[in-house]
Amino acid sequence: MPSDASAWSLHSQLKKDTIDIGDLPLCKVLVIKDAHYPWLLLVPRRAGAVEIIDLDDVEQAQLMAEISRVSRALKEITKCDKLNVAALGNLVPQLHVHVIARRTSDAAWPRPVWGVMPPLAHDAEEVQNFINALRRKIWLG
Repeated sequence: MPSDASAWSLHSQLKKDTIDIGDLPLCKVLVIKDAHYPWLLLVPRRAGAVEIIDLDDVEQAQLMAEISRVSRALKEITKCDKLNVAALGNLVPQLHVHVIARRTSDAAWPRPVWGVMPPLAHDAEEVQNFINALRRKIWLG
């Protein structure tokens, strides 16, 4: 897969809002700093990518494979009721895909998670256990 990863960097807002858990072949995998929801981001390491269509056909297929891999792992780990998967980018233009485990009992259900509750800091031990489980399931460690 061609790479322009040397010209790529993570958007400053995404750096501020996430915990980096590792890299898949195309995407950086991040955990959103909000304990209300098990919430991951996949960020393709391609400079200038804003939309999925900015990736070539092979990269688009790789993105879908990585979304599927991470979604399966998140669903298995969390036993969630529903997965929300979206590439919005209204506030952060860098291409990123949200994968959010939802429960019918969560604070935002059935609405989108954005803006419903202020972010809740993760318990350090709980988030590390979550990250370790994810890394094992998606072959990052």
